[in-house]
Amino acid sequence: MSTPKPARASGGPKAERPAEEPVKALPAGLRVLLHAVLVVLGVLVGVAGALLQSAWFPAGLLLSLLGAAGLFYGGARALGARSGAFAPGAGWLLTVLFLTTTRPEGDFVFGSGTSSYLYLLGGMAVAVMCATLGAPAQPGGLAARLAK
Repeated sequence: MSTPKPARASGGPKAERPAEEPVKALPAGLRVLLHAVLVVLGVLVGVAGALLQSAWFPAGLLLSLLGAAGLFYGGARALGARSGAFAPGAGWLLTVLFLTTTRPEGDFVFGSGTSSYLYLLGGMAVAVMCATLGAPAQPGGLAARLAK
């Protein structure tokens, strides 16, 4: 006579989950269009953040960086790829670098203060973090692992 195995504290043996279906890839034309839209949104967030970050120094800087982080991470999650964070990040970076240059008349958007440098370096760091964190998990999840 065999003795039954003791039940787990959570109420019994763990049930296996079926493997999840992989996400269907978007058509190439739609992916290119979405990347172009994300670049334009990155330009708009870069301009808005450049104007806002120095207006209300601590809160404006944080709000600018949070807006950029939301766009970068949302783009990565929406497209299911790191390029979803790279596209708005590239638009944001090109815009911010363009706005740092002075015009012949002496006008400029960014001053030479701490806030401007924090916005530039913080935005680049946020773009890299969102591209890293926004990558989707491997298809199949836990059910695709080998049995122990």
